[in-house]
Amino acid sequence: MTSNNAHASRGLGLAATFAAALLIAGCSPKNDNPQAAASNTIKLTDAQRRNIKLYTVTNAKYRKSVDTTGVVDFDNDQATIMLAPFSGPVSRLLVSPGDQVNKGDPLAIVSSPDYAAALGTYRKTLAAASNARRLADVDKDLLEHQGVSRREEEQAQSDAAGAEGDRDAALQALLALGVDPAIIKDVEAGKSTTSAEGVIRAPITGTVVEKNITPGQLLQAGTTPVFTVADLSRVWVQAHIFDSDLASVHTGDLAEVTGTSKTLPGTVDNIAAEVDPNTRSIAVRVVVNNPGDYLKKQMYVGVRIRDRQQSQGLLVPVSAVLRDDENLPFVYVTQSDGGFARQRVTLGPRTGDQYVISEGLRAGQQIVVDGALFVQFMQNQ
Repeated sequence: MTSNNAHASRGLGLAATFAAALLIAGCSPKNDNPQAAASNTIKLTDAQRRNIKLYTVTNAKYRKSVDTTGVVDFDNDQATIMLAPFSGPVSRLLVSPGDQVNKGDPLAIVSSPDYAAALGTYRKTLAAASNARRLADVDKDLLEHQGVSRREEEQAQSDAAGAEGDRDAALQALLALGVDPAIIKDVEAGKSTTSAEGVIRAPITGTVVEKNITPGQLLQAGTTPVFTVADLSRVWVQAHIFDSDLASVHTGDLAEVTGTSKTLPGTVDNIAAEVDPNTRSIAVRVVVNNPGDYLKKQMYVGVRIRDRQQSQGLLVPVSAVLRDDENLPFVYVTQSDGGFARQRVTLGPRTGDQYVISEGLRAGQQIVVDGALFVQFMQNQ
């Protein structure tokens, strides 16, 4: 009797334990193992399948692209930072930033003693050269009639050549100062020129982008910056890439430069020979045509550089790639039973709106390209 009671008590205890286990299992969440649940195939109804679109993975040719940012700068081959060509106080300013000018147009007037001195020097050297040449011609004639020695005649010719050299140098000095050709002709004609005002002229055709002087300011020749004139029809974009992208960027590669509302084509024309020690990046210069002066200096822009050399690989749209709880990329692949299963993938470079898949897929597989988030939501229910 006692033995039977013991067996009965043991049986009741086992039953209670099993029942408690069932109760605990029943109260547990449906997906207590997310990794296991994530590996399951999810099936959708016909109505649900209408919310998604499929894409067939293909082995295609593509061009690698590198996305980065850049800063707009003047094309220094078409921009000039002007220094004062002569000393003296500024009398008048004739242009403002933003004005369009042609080569030779006056930009400012300066009361310059350098200007007056250069005119005076040219006038003196003109007279000296004229007199020296006249005397040399006289001595040449006298030599023929034995009126002077050959040595005297040769000395006269040497003096004339030296005086003419001084005259030509003085003329070049006037041209360098931007003296009006009409004033130079007046000096050569012996006319009086009392003006001591120098004119600062545009060295190239372009836009006045900087004005660094004010009326009354005293200029120092060759030292004081006065204007910056630039041809803005073409600009440079200074972009930066990292060493991992260096193999995909070459001189001559095409680029796209994107501002706030417009995308302009460009070309890579220089890659720096050294790494910036502060950013550990490599400078890449992109030349961009700039119609309408849309790009401004110091503007931040997006830059996409496309490799000229073609590559080949498996391409999938960016919208097909999701991330799991470990931030690892995956896609949903169709199964033989009509369901969808997660498939982890290894991402290669991005090209436009597609990723190159280096591992995890093969050509011919179908993946969810539009509606992947919906499939993920349904799987997690």
